Amino acid sequence: HVQLVESGGGEVQDGGSLRLSCAATGDPSSSACMGWFRRAPGKEREGVAARYTGDDKAYYADSVKGRFTISLNNAKNTAILEMGNLKPEDTAMYYCAAGNSDFTLPEPYEYAYRGQGTQVTVST
Repeated sequence: HVQLVESGGGEVQDGGSLRLSCAATGDPSSSACMGWFRRAPGKEREGVAARYTGDDKAYYADSVKGRFTISLNNAKNTAILEMGNLKPEDTAMYYCAAGNSDFTLPEPYEYAYRGQGTQVTVST
């Protein structure tokens, strides 16, 4: 079992930056993939970014490519999401997630574990 705790959300202005962190405890080695998904009010959940242990490639939703960067620190069992040039449409609850998938950007339902979420609000 894996427990995930996010931190780093908040409110920023259009064009600003935020850094989200996720700490994994329990048995994180059982999950090859760590990633982030988000849920905006009135919208479906959306996969945002993911990385796999031992894979140099990162996977991103088209809506965040070039603006967001995901990194993993396997020694510390943490996942970081650096978000830049934030837009109001990025406003959502962001969830850290872990599981096993097939070296693609997982759909939110494909993750076995997720955290409680951290709110990101981008104002105009």
